[in-house]
Amino acid sequence: MFTGIIEEVGSVRSALPGRLVIAATKVLEDTKKGDSIAVNGACLTVTELSSDSFSVDVMPETLRRTNLGLLRPGDGVNLERPLAVGGRFGGHFVQGHVDDTGRVVSATREGEAYLLRFEAPKEIMRYIVRKGFIAVDGVSLTVVECDATSFTVSLVGYTTENTNLSGRKAGDVVNLEVDIIAKYVERLHGGGSAITMEFLAEHGFLTS
Repeated sequence: MFTGIIEEVGSVRSALPGRLVIAATKVLEDTKKGDSIAVNGACLTVTELSSDSFSVDVMPETLRRTNLGLLRPGDGVNLERPLAVGGRFGGHFVQGHVDDTGRVVSATREGEAYLLRFEAPKEIMRYIVRKGFIAVDGVSLTVVECDATSFTVSLVGYTTENTNLSGRKAGDVVNLEVDIIAKYVERLHGGGSAITMEFLAEHGFLTS
């Protein structure tokens, strides 16, 4: 489980078919072979480690559903280790299971904010609502506007400075993971079950 709060932006050192080597520093602390690291929001298993990099294997299904197959040496990637038990939870529930990719439509400034608008498949847009959560390349963001085919997020200064999203431009492909709670609500609604405050508390979505 991840939170969508990026720890650092790593750099792709090599991108071979089915394998990435990524230069990093912070996420290597306490990391060992077999651990998970989210790379642009995709949960991957560390297969090799060095003092300044790690390697991951990327399966065909992951390549089909993410932008990882488009990476080239020198590209920046968002990195996050799994949430530690008892750690602070600053974003939202992010599984590291990318649902699909979207495409940047526009990137504009609005005062101190940086607005990014994305096109997304209809299968994704059904879960996106104004003021709801979305993970874009692994970054936990709040939707400020949406319509049937696209949505907009507003980046604060910290996010632009500490993720790769500030470099995104029209046409770029990004990884999208919708809020898992939206999927549960849809499933339960389709099954005729009622969503109550008691249900949400019982399943860990509310705390006292």
